[in-house]
Amino acid sequence: MTMRDLLKLLAAAALLAGCATRPEGASRPDGALSLWRDGAPAKAALLDYVAAVTTDGSPDYIPPSDRIAVFDFDGTLFCETAPTYLDWMLYDHRVLDDPGFSASDEQKAVARAARATGRWPGLDNPVRERVMAAAWRGVEPDAAADALRAFAAGPQPGFAGMKRGEAFYRPMVEVVRFLEANGFLVYVCSGTERFVLRAIVGEGLALPPRQVIGTDYALVAAAQDGRDGLAFTYGTNDVLVLGGTLAVKNLQMNKVAALAREIGVRPVLAFGNSFSDASMLNYALQNRRYRSLGFMLLCDDTVREYGNPAKAEAMRAACAVHGWIPVSMRDDWTTIYGPGVTRDPGPSAAE
Repeated sequence: MTMRDLLKLLAAAALLAGCATRPEGASRPDGALSLWRDGAPAKAALLDYVAAVTTDGSPDYIPPSDRIAVFDFDGTLFCETAPTYLDWMLYDHRVLDDPGFSASDEQKAVARAARATGRWPGLDNPVRERVMAAAWRGVEPDAAADALRAFAAGPQPGFAGMKRGEAFYRPMVEVVRFLEANGFLVYVCSGTERFVLRAIVGEGLALPPRQVIGTDYALVAAAQDGRDGLAFTYGTNDVLVLGGTLAVKNLQMNKVAALAREIGVRPVLAFGNSFSDASMLNYALQNRRYRSLGFMLLCDDTVREYGNPAKAEAMRAACAVHGWIPVSMRDDWTTIYGPGVTRDPGPSAAE
């Protein structure tokens, strides 16, 4: 089943449950979040919250114009563990396996070292961002998105029965659809490069580009030739291309700044999975006008996913400190990737 087929099924399920047409003030639909186990605390918290903020006359009522929900991407909506982040796997493929791209010695060395050791440069490593940004220098944004789509059509490493572009957590896709059916505007705010992110989110979640915020690489005109943008006029025959340098890495406080700039309305719901999302969750929880919630996914499933129990328990402890609601992939979800998808046998990420 493709992701587009899944979206159609979820929309139909929402209609059957009365979710997609539920009037303001009606009780919550019993069939909502069917891929979440009954009794899961996070499921109950979200259902109760949505019922409260969409009921006319409720003290917690939020008008539709202010119902903003923000989601991280990797590890929150999409697989980040087999073997690593999608944007790095795309970089690895471009640098080492794409005959049409001439990589620099540094780009090859970094990619080969990561492939040989299974250790990838950290998200805060400046070398990582430098070589990844440079790999797209001179490429039109649409061409970068097309490269991602072609790459995503291949099989997902570490799993059977799934392509790379289908590696969305289906219970979280269900959350997105449920919120949209209840008048929420959903944004994805991630450390993945924006144009690549738009392509995968557009295919998998059917969100428009304006609702996708990611890391920004510099954008220039092909004829700009290093001149400052204030001293250069984009011509009628010019082409917009990626400049090959990092503009903003969209993690931690930079996520807060991006949400403030690009939405202009403070979120009331935020979903993440790591400490690089902490600022975004805290920003939503500081909403002074409306009741708000923050959810953190725990990577605790070592059977259906490549979980890390130690990391998951550290995040659970952090949730208790910061007021975030933990979501257990192991305990709260009836499925992760849907029927027909299995994790390859072998050690978990924690082992």
